[in-house]
Amino acid sequence: MAILREKDVKVIKEMFDKEMEDEVKIVFFKAEDETRCQYCELTKQVLEELASIDPRIALEVKDIDEDKEEVEKYSVEMVPATIILTKDGKDLGVRFYGIPSGHEFPTLLQTIMVFSKGAKPSLSQDSIERLSEIKEPLRISVFITPTCPYCPRAVSMAHNIALANENIVSEMIEANEFFDLSEDFGVSSVPHIVIDRDPNRFFIGAYPEKEFVEQVLRLAKG
Repeated sequence: MAILREKDVKVIKEMFDKEMEDEVKIVFFKAEDETRCQYCELTKQVLEELASIDPRIALEVKDIDEDKEEVEKYSVEMVPATIILTKDGKDLGVRFYGIPSGHEFPTLLQTIMVFSKGAKPSLSQDSIERLSEIKEPLRISVFITPTCPYCPRAVSMAHNIALANENIVSEMIEANEFFDLSEDFGVSSVPHIVIDRDPNRFFIGAYPEKEFVEQVLRLAKG
């Protein structure tokens, strides 16, 4: 049984036809054991349905236990994990951990379209120049829930920051799916943004671009 409704498929197809310019690769990591990954099959089906809508979306499905080389290549820590790549397979540090459902589904669609257009950051030149100050690897973890209307803005901002600097990785983390991790980082409201997986380096809220970048740069300094 299809997850996407017929009317939704029509809207998505029209959107892709209008906005997509080139191919996009998606690498999806799953686990066979449902007790380890409750939403792996559901996420995989959503991605398969998206790939069936537009042939420019190339989906590869990997197993976190069997495909060790790819797991190491992309530094995959948990599943379900969705990694968006350019048409030539370049990894620009954009990840979705957990099912991108609810308010986050449009974020996934938008990310696909951004990558189809060359994965250019939708940020001001001033923000891009300031982010160039980051010379060491940096990770931005955005904890979200599917029902949070403000979370997509934070995820999109973090993803754009990753696109602006190859040293930065941005990851959406569905807080309810990874409850233990959320507890470790004291997530009580979302979006909860953690820098370098340090529970003491975080901020909460979907800030406008200037303030969001400022928070990242401030916390990047430790």
